[in-house]
Amino acid sequence: MTRGIRGATTVKENEATTMIENTRRLIEEMVQTNNIVPEDISHVFISVTGDLNATFPAKGLRELPGYMYVPVMCMSEIDVPGSLTKCIRIMMVVNTQIDQSGINHIFHNEAIKLRPDLTEKGAT
Repeated sequence: MTRGIRGATTVKENEATTMIENTRRLIEEMVQTNNIVPEDISHVFISVTGDLNATFPAKGLRELPGYMYVPVMCMSEIDVPGSLTKCIRIMMVVNTQIDQSGINHIFHNEAIKLRPDLTEKGAT
């Protein structure tokens, strides 16, 4: 069965190293918390807000061992007035037997504001 795992983080500046490191850290926690291995991942979508363009955050995923063949695509997030800035969002589609309610969605930094209902469940 396929399930989506959400993740999001924010960075303080539009800087390549910071974006890559924060993305890598977020993905590591998403896969560890949900007991996922690269072969379980169907594909990953990564979006960024319009104020982040220093690099492709997918490079953070590519730094992880075993992720060479995981399909990943970066894109721009919708520019909604008043929305969270400097935000990187991830939608990871995985093959798993975990029930929908058992998936752990992970939110770091200011991104915890995006889904308080999920962060109260135990996301960080």
